[in-house]
Amino acid sequence: VQLQASGGGSVQTGGSLRLSCVASGRSFGSYGMGWFRQAAGGEREFVAGISWRGATYYADSVKGRFTISRDNAKNTVYLQMNSLKPEDTAVYYCAAEVRGWGGPGYKYDYWGQGTLVTVSS
Repeated sequence: VQLQASGGGSVQTGGSLRLSCVASGRSFGSYGMGWFRQAAGGEREFVAGISWRGATYYADSVKGRFTISRDNAKNTVYLQMNSLKPEDTAVYYCAAEVRGWGGPGYKYDYWGQGTLVTVSS
């Protein structure tokens, strides 16, 4: 499985971005998908996840601002990010979890290359 993330960029505080992640292969619909981020000098952290059935999970820091969704026909998972803050600045990674749960505590099996999001004040 190969994952290709895109959509990062530079925005001002309060702005919006939508990240996309396209997956190769025929099993996308059965995977749990997640978005993670890693700020400079920090550890990678879970941001949002979606199960194969569409159940969603969010880190407390992004609840109410970010929305994860998936389009199985396009093998794509999205992360809509609104009301962005400088502390959202990070490299964002998408990941696939073959058991299908997509939650924060699961081992993710495949990772994309990351896309940089920069939020200026």
